[in-house]
Amino acid sequence: MKPVHEEMRTIDRQINLKWLLTGALLSSIGMSFIWPLTSVYLHDRLGISLTTVGVVLLFNSLASILGSYVGGTLYDKRNPYHLIIIGVSVATATLFTLIFYHGWPIFGILLFAIGLASGWNLTIVNSIGTSIKSLDARYVFNMLYFAQNLGVVIGTSIVGFVYSISITLLFVIATGLFGLFELVVIMTYKPAANVRHQSGSGGRVTQNHPALPKVNTIILTTFFVSLLIIWTMYQQWVSNLSVYMTSLGIPLKNYSFLWTINAGLIVLIQLIINWIARHHENLIGQILFGIAMITSSFIILIFAKTYPLFVGAMIVLTIGEATTFPTIPALVNSLTPIETKGRYQGLINAWSSAGRALGPLFGGIIIETWSYTSLFIIASVAISLTLILITLLWSVSHHRLTFYR
Repeated sequence: MKPVHEEMRTIDRQINLKWLLTGALLSSIGMSFIWPLTSVYLHDRLGISLTTVGVVLLFNSLASILGSYVGGTLYDKRNPYHLIIIGVSVATATLFTLIFYHGWPIFGILLFAIGLASGWNLTIVNSIGTSIKSLDARYVFNMLYFAQNLGVVIGTSIVGFVYSISITLLFVIATGLFGLFELVVIMTYKPAANVRHQSGSGGRVTQNHPALPKVNTIILTTFFVSLLIIWTMYQQWVSNLSVYMTSLGIPLKNYSFLWTINAGLIVLIQLIINWIARHHENLIGQILFGIAMITSSFIILIFAKTYPLFVGAMIVLTIGEATTFPTIPALVNSLTPIETKGRYQGLINAWSSAGRALGPLFGGIIIETWSYTSLFIIASVAISLTLILITLLWSVSHHRLTFYR
């Protein structure tokens, strides 16, 4: 056990959470200037077919998976400060290039680089978050999720206005945001270099990581597969629901307003969750409740034909995602030793990105083969099964799990 004075010195050398949140916020705003308009820009401005657009977005998601996994693995072996500088530098350089070259096919190629950098940066930031021992991990991840979604609120609220003025101006602002992110990293992230992946003898470990207990591995694998399923279904809200709602005579602006509700509620719910976390600590209960709410949102969609029901489904979905998505990284953090925290935080982002990549294709196949109602039923059943599986596995194995700081 460390002496108290050594423990205090370790805490003093940790990165300040406010700077980690600042970086997450700037990155989220910057990315929100790119992803919402990718399809519209490629199709409407550059005349690219929707099929080709789908392929471009698929490779963007695959790049994000690759960036998440490689970034997380390297975090456990290399200096986190250098890794985050590399990731932000790649993103900044790519966006700077887009200012001058945003035609076809260079735009599609650079989107791959953006996907790689975004997956890398998100994983490194979350992994650095696991090193903040002076604060509860659940609070750290809740605040990171809060910052990332606040960035989406800010970015998506102004991106349409900027896009209508100039696509070049869009990339100029995005580059400026990431340039500011890099400045924040250089000036304030240096304490992240103090993270040490220690072996029992006190040396830095680059190989021979301690074997994860089998029961921990089973639970973690279950979480990863569950994230794949949940995100695959969640993407139906993003990719296919707009077409369904407009087919019912609901204006597209009303669909867009659902995401305004989503973003605003996430900010509010995170504040409530942080308050609850100070008095109650039940990570698995929070996750199970969140998954149940996400399931309920799709059950509502089965019967939704009028706008108020879609609003109700979105509210239920938002409660579910705001409860589940930031809590899974916190629980995964507690189930993994310090030597492998980066790898497993990377796997969280990689499996989530895989679900986001598969979602539009999966939904399109189901809709064309059967119907939207069938899609909502399948989503309800699939997420319900993940809920049952996690509940059963946790109930029979939680007393055998090994927990880490």
